Amino acid sequence: MTFTAEQDALRDSVRKLLDREADPWPGLCEQIGVAALAVPERFGGLGAGTTELQVVAEELGRVLADVPFLGSAVLAVHAVLATGNDEVCQRLLPRLAEGAVGAVAWTDAEGDWTTPACQATGSTVEGEAHYVLNGAEAEILLVVADSSLYEVTDARRVRTPAMDETRRLARVTFEGTPSRLIGPVDLTALRDVACAVLAAEQAGAAARALELTVEYSKQRHQFGRPIGGFQALKHRMADLHVLVETARSAAYAAPGSSRLAAVAKVHCSEALATVAGEMIQLHGGIAITWEHAAHRYFKRAYGAAQLFGAPAEHLGRVRPALS
Repeated sequence: MTFTAEQDALRDSVRKLLDREADPWPGLCEQIGVAALAVPERFGGLGAGTTELQVVAEELGRVLADVPFLGSAVLAVHAVLATGNDEVCQRLLPRLAEGAVGAVAWTDAEGDWTTPACQATGSTVEGEAHYVLNGAEAEILLVVADSSLYEVTDARRVRTPAMDETRRLARVTFEGTPSRLIGPVDLTALRDVACAVLAAEQAGAAARALELTVEYSKQRHQFGRPIGGFQALKHRMADLHVLVETARSAAYAAPGSSRLAAVAKVHCSEALATVAGEMIQLHGGIAITWEHAAHRYFKRAYGAAQLFGAPAEHLGRVRPALS
């Protein structure tokens, strides 16, 4: 993988801001413009590509940042762009580019991301969407119904508890809710972009989890020497390093095709789960305390694996079904 000087500078700027800001979203938007990355220049954005979104996501994943980047700057922006409705793009995208939080209500209670959970009836929307990223606090609420995107101004929203406390999810209920049709949207293409960016976030989280584990193995002593000096643990660390690097490669290859997006979703989900599990085990008892970060990476691993479809579901997109 090679990155441009601009992409390296973006990575460096995001990492430095995350290191110094307890609430990074305002700074990420105002100082770096991460909310505007995917917005075309004619709509007040930066006109960047998916790779730039992935660079930001990888850094956010490293620190498990609780920001609406994936749900708003990625999913909401791409959903609006996918409709090709210039009037709505002109009205909504500048707001999203400035940092207004957007959300896309989409899936059902079973986590089916292939079929919309809601239905449109004339100028209203009916149904209930689950696992809506940043749905409770969104200023711009969008809903996919019957393969088209609608804008709604009001709906009943409830933030739902999640194992991963750094991922804000909500349940949004539509009961004859007035809506405005924006246009048709290709759900497969939209989910592929989301999976590609999520994969980069997972790769970043896995890389940081491994770094923390390696650091701890140099500090913890058993039998008069650091545990990282034992050959068996060196082999395990080496295997984890290979897993992290292949996950990163898979993530940045994901924008190439729908199949590669599925490969990234499967591999990066499994890589993060494996590294997080090893992190818990190699840290010992301290890893299951609230004070240590290990449990947060473990929760992110299993929560992110289910987002946009479980790995087993995407595996079916990677290879043909066995007869």
